[in-house]
Amino acid sequence: MSLAAHTPAPTAPAPPGGAPPAPRPPAGTAAWTAPLRWLRRHAVVLAGCAALGYLLLPNAVVLLFSFNKPAGRFNYAWHAFSTDAWTDPCGVAGLCGSLGLSLRIALLATLLATAFGTLAAFALARYRFRGKSTTNALIFLPMAMPEVVMGASLGTLFLNTRIGFGFVTILIAHVMFCLSFVVVAVKARIMSMDPRLEEAARDLYAGPVQTFWRVTLPLAAPGIAAGAMLSFALSFDDFIITQFNAGPSTVTFPMFVWGAAQRGVPVQVNVVGSAMFVLAVAVVLAGRLAASRRRTQERKAAAG
Repeated sequence: MSLAAHTPAPTAPAPPGGAPPAPRPPAGTAAWTAPLRWLRRHAVVLAGCAALGYLLLPNAVVLLFSFNKPAGRFNYAWHAFSTDAWTDPCGVAGLCGSLGLSLRIALLATLLATAFGTLAAFALARYRFRGKSTTNALIFLPMAMPEVVMGASLGTLFLNTRIGFGFVTILIAHVMFCLSFVVVAVKARIMSMDPRLEEAARDLYAGPVQTFWRVTLPLAAPGIAAGAMLSFALSFDDFIITQFNAGPSTVTFPMFVWGAAQRGVPVQVNVVGSAMFVLAVAVVLAGRLAASRRRTQERKAAAG
């Protein structure tokens, strides 16, 4: 018998490490596996962009129809491009008066709620006192309570105390429900602050007042600003609580829009809504830009 018949066939040399070579994918699979890998890597970003687009779609529609020239009373169908509403935003009787009233109430409610809410947040976050846990629970009550219940309750209170409905009752009601949002926002910021920074200021012979104005307040400023912006938006936009406490002769901007919707919303309402949206975006972008510039300056100072 020949010796060549029992000689094994030569095999390919094993790669370094002893692992067998990976099998090659079939031809044509790379054309669809690459997009799938890209989708897996960016799935969260794409979902976030889709959710953000869904939230901003109504604002885009409002902005688009602020340049519409409707054929009739209703601004629900596109007819022709026009800038008449932007050049004359007060062309509808009562619109600018109600808008000015809403702005005044929102500004005053924001100032009062921010001041009282900031003090309450510092007390709840920094001090121990009897009834603290109960106070923390009651802070969330206006946020969880339906607006119909709060509006009716406040209206009953004003009727029993014989307080005339109008500007003052609306302001008191708005401060009531804005206060909880300010306390929650500021308290969350205070709880995340590093107490060693205030201790370092006191070690450098800073007094309590100087430590508060130079260290504590700047650190808490983002939370205070967030609470103030949220209070202004909630106060300017509120309709249900305002309806219960406004009285017959006081008309805010949301009440004007509700009344106008029954006979046809004018284009100027879209103009006001678009202007408020653009203003809010500008304020947020300005805050982000200022924070980014401050962080850049701090890094440069630390590096130098």
